[in-house]
Amino acid sequence: MQKILMYCTAVCPYCVRAEQLLRAKGVQEIEKVRIDLDPDRRAEMMTRTGRRTVPQIYIGEQHVGGCDDLYALNDAGTLDTLLSA
Repeated sequence: MQKILMYCTAVCPYCVRAEQLLRAKGVQEIEKVRIDLDPDRRAEMMTRTGRRTVPQIYIGEQHVGGCDDLYALNDAGTLDTLLSA
């Protein structure tokens, strides 16, 4: 199972939905980076992803985007392959 990194905030419903999908896929560990608590990590997220919104999700070293992007990968049938690579 690939390592999951998710930039998130405490009260983001999209972060919760993304985590629920990953848990349903069997992901046990998600490294959560709370950008609402650490402005330096927010700047890191924006530099790495070019995006300002959360969640921003990495599966291994691959940036897959946000919640909608994650669900699109699942709908396309490619999420399981990414997770198990």
